[in-house]
Amino acid sequence: MAREQTKALIALEDGTVFEGWSFGARGERVGELVFNTSMTGYQEILTDPSYKGQIVTMTYPLIGNYGTNPEDMESVKPHVEGFVVREYTRNWSNWRGTESLEDFLIHHGVMGIEGVDTRAITRHIRLEGAMKACISTEDLDPESLVEKARRWPGLVGRDMVQYVTSTEPYRWSTEGEFHVVAYDFGVKHNILRIMARLGCAITVVPASTTAEEVLRMDPDGVFLSNGPGDPAGIPYAVREIRKLIGQRPIFGICLGHQLLGLALGGKTFKLKFGHRGGNQPVKDLRTGKVSITAQNHGFCVDLETLDTSEVELTHINLNDQTLEGLRHKRLPLFSVQYHPEASPGPHDAEYLFEDFIRLMREFKGA
Repeated sequence: MAREQTKALIALEDGTVFEGWSFGARGERVGELVFNTSMTGYQEILTDPSYKGQIVTMTYPLIGNYGTNPEDMESVKPHVEGFVVREYTRNWSNWRGTESLEDFLIHHGVMGIEGVDTRAITRHIRLEGAMKACISTEDLDPESLVEKARRWPGLVGRDMVQYVTSTEPYRWSTEGEFHVVAYDFGVKHNILRIMARLGCAITVVPASTTAEEVLRMDPDGVFLSNGPGDPAGIPYAVREIRKLIGQRPIFGICLGHQLLGLALGGKTFKLKFGHRGGNQPVKDLRTGKVSITAQNHGFCVDLETLDTSEVELTHINLNDQTLEGLRHKRLPLFSVQYHPEASPGPHDAEYLFEDFIRLMREFKGA
């Protein structure tokens, strides 16, 4: 039986208000309103911990047509504060599907809003920047919701990792040629799946784990995961990463890349509206090769602040010329801003995991 339609509002801190209809859980949430340009992969997006604190708008107009399933989870639950689409498909169909998107959202307590002009939202964010927003099915007073959005503290300078990191170390895989300690700043499962497939035994540790604790595990390499929010908001992680530099091979992705950049003496800044989607062109400055990449980040390492006598800038975003990758010229470490594990997105950059394996093999044999 279809649920009765319930009105929902999206109010932005600048006073802009959008109207739609509720699907999924009902209630009220605040977060940073952002957009994602992926055409598929909504379940992976919903369960990516990097979206903690954000309300995600999908630019592709038709969402929900293949349902959801247990295999496409990128963490144990969704982390978005809300999900906004143009048209939700109730008549879903897929041989892997086990549950509708709406039932999935209800089960996990995530608000969904449909019937919204998502092109207008996207254009507004591109012009004005990502901004604080409040979504509600309970309070339908626009002025009240705008004020609630303005009162939310936002993401800048805040530690959002504390809400998504694991509380205790655990083993993801126990067999492999190499032992990798993976810092969980909000790690996606497909990163761990790929490293396990390539022959890594993986110990996942909380974000607050010290360098001394990591080294006592005697890993062959250290992995710095993706995660939500402002890297400047977690100085404790930067401090411990700095101690690990040169001790073991290090590979960082997304937030892990930003934290490594800070540990190397660089600075980070907030992008106007971020990079989120599976169609971001990235150029490898060493080979000239261009990869189409999956991305999800709102902060970036300022390439002008890195010491290029020590750090090589390896990748650049062709849309806005921001830094997408770095490598130390002498020490065994490298990182990328984008997501080579995809899920969702293209697999052009999966070779980077093999580069990490090669780096550990060389370090181990040295």
